[in-house]
Amino acid sequence: MKLYTYWRSTAAYRVRIALHLKGLRCEQEPVHLVKDGGEQHKGEYRAINPQGLVPTLVDGGHVITQSLAILEYLEEKHPEPALLPSNPVERARVRSLAQIIACEVHPLNNLRVLQYLSNELDVSDRQKTRWYHHWLEQGLKPLERRLANEGRTGRFCHGDSPTLADVCLVPQLYNARRFDFPLDAYPTLRRIDEACRELNAFRASAPEAQPDAVGTAGSN
Repeated sequence: MKLYTYWRSTAAYRVRIALHLKGLRCEQEPVHLVKDGGEQHKGEYRAINPQGLVPTLVDGGHVITQSLAILEYLEEKHPEPALLPSNPVERARVRSLAQIIACEVHPLNNLRVLQYLSNELDVSDRQKTRWYHHWLEQGLKPLERRLANEGRTGRFCHGDSPTLADVCLVPQLYNARRFDFPLDAYPTLRRIDEACRELNAFRASAPEAQPDAVGTAGSN
């Protein structure tokens, strides 16, 4: 397997976590999202992923894009250790928690959105940060409420083993800290994040642990 990735990409970070949790060996191919206007826009990469986004997983000649699709693919092909519960209702809960982050929060603070705000709409850095913080709050506040009040929350988002929800949560909180978003109002999220980051799989997947992090600067 080969993963086209970028050290600070939140979506790629999710996939790296899942690969490490499942103990899967995977070659990493860095795609620098900032250098020379962004390597993701170049023809060679667009031939692999027409959207020009990371991550992209190549497995046995099959090309899979979109982080949630990649996570589901890995779960179906390599079901142990499981990132989704076996019970349909519990599986739906985990997917719901994951999608609050991956579908509601993350797209609005994605690199290309922030670049559009700056480059096309001439939004100031201060206004861009307000945008980022607003949409983070809109997603994290109900997520905190759910995880704090629902009985199926355990050490992790669902029970006492990491799931797809944790795989999505940790990268988003990493990004929140990068943009100085205060997390004091989210004690449950912080507790779960700390529990996750105690695990080797999460530590090995962290942006600063990636080979392409050396000597790079600023990107989502």
